[in-house]
Order: sequence, then structure tokens, then C-alpha cells
Amino acid sequence: MNNIEQYKEKTFEDIKHIDDNGNEYWEARELQKILGYKEWRYFSAVIEKAQVACSQSNNNINSNFGVNTKIVKTGVSTKTIIDYKLSRYACYLIVQNANPKFEAVALGQTYFAVQTRKMELTEEEYSRLSEDEKRLYRRKQTRDGNKILYKIAKEKGVKNFDKFTNAGYKGLYNGETANDIAKRKGLRYREDILDKMGSAELGANIFRITQTEALLEKQEEPNEQVATNTHFKVGKAVRDTIKKLGGTMPEDLPTPKRSIKEIEKEELNKITYN
Repeated sequence: MNNIEQYKEKTFEDIKHIDDNGNEYWEARELQKILGYKEWRYFSAVIEKAQVACSQSNNNINSNFGVNTKIVKTGVSTKTIIDYKLSRYACYLIVQNANPKFEAVALGQTYFAVQTRKMELTEEEYSRLSEDEKRLYRRKQTRDGNKILYKIAKEKGVKNFDKFTNAGYKGLYNGETANDIAKRKGLRYREDILDKMGSAELGANIFRITQTEALLEKQEEPNEQVATNTHFKVGKAVRDTIKKLGGTMPEDLPTPKRSIKEIEKEELNKITYN
């Protein structure tokens, strides 16, 4: 079992709670411990940053960070402390704003990013999908993610989007540009490389996209070179994470025989003729 699987089964999922309505949540005080924060004052500062990010993304803070006061014993007396009932999305935001020098935080950034980006599908529902269904699902995520990424990149001063896009691919694919990837996969002219990726390769690119989004949001001044460099650094960081976890490098993953467009056309025909 690799590090991320151990993290999944013995760390975050192990402290997950289920309320009376069947909704999952995490307690902030428990999350604090597994992320390596010894003092609440430092961790509460991370929570505040995560709440700001939540608000800026037009998500409701109260529904993701429910205040949950507790009474605890301190010797012979008691005192009231603040805790939070966190959604999965809130946990994702917290680990994004936590100190990545902590190994648990670094792994958490990988874990929650992947889990959160499954959108409405539960983990069990996702696991039951066929490979083609996973590809369709993750391809939609890359489309939606790129729309947001390019919008943010434009706000941060990016004008040469070919250079910006290739910077991310170069980091993730060990120097390969989009054209290099297309040639290696044997694609036709103007065929989208994302349409000829399996679910695992698409997953790596989703991580690249979402992490770049998060870092560009923090970029204070518009600067095309800084934004482009950030995309490269994120791509390389994703590659390094895959290597650290013992995964397969994206360029070594098999290229599916059918493109996403072929699968989508087949699905459309099923709807049309059924």
C-alpha cells in the first residue's frame, strides 16, 4: 500500500464523522492533530485563510465551516473551546492554506484535491464507473477547470496562452510540449491531447489545473512571466508527487484506442436510438 492509500484509509477517512442525516464531516481539532499543528492558534489562522478562500469562491462559509463549541475539562474545572464541523471542501481549502513543509499537509493536498474534484459523485459511485465513464467524467472536469484557469490567467496578465499552457505540460511531462505529447500519442492534426488520455493521466492533469488555479489566485500583481513560471512549477510538483508515491509517469501511461469524442458520440447514439 503506497503513502497516499495509507493516508486515505488511516488518516482522513479514519477521523471522518457521519451526522444523523448521513452527511460526512470532519472536526477541526482532530484535523489539526493529523496535519501536525501543535497549537490551535496557528491552526485557527489557517482556518481563517480557508474561510476567505471559501467566500471568494462564492461558497457559503457557514455550511462548510460550522461552528461547534465544546466544553472540556481542564483539571478540576471546565472551559468552552471553539471547534468546527468541516465539509470535505472545507478540509480541502484548509490543507491548501496549511504549511506544505508538514508531510501530512503535502499528502493532504494530493488527497483532498483528487477527492473534492469528483464533484457530486461519491467515492463508491466513482469506483463503479467503467474506464470509459471515468474518462468522460474527468474530461469534463478538465474542460471546466481549464475555463477557470484561463480566466484567472488572463486576469494575472497572461496573453500568450500557448506558452502558458505548454509551461504546465513541460513541468508535468518532463519537458514535453502539447505538440510533443500529440506526436508521441500519434494524434491527428488538431486532435485534442486530453481526448486521448486515460482516467489516470486525466487525473494528473486535473491536479495540475486545480493547483495552478489556487496559486494564481494568490498572485498579487498581474505578471505573465510569473504566472507562466507558476504553471511550470505546479506541473513539475505534480510529477514529483507521482514519482514520490511510486506512480507511473504520465508519458508512460497507455494511450486509449478511442478518443473521448468517439465515446461521447457513442453515448449520444444510445440516447437517440433508445
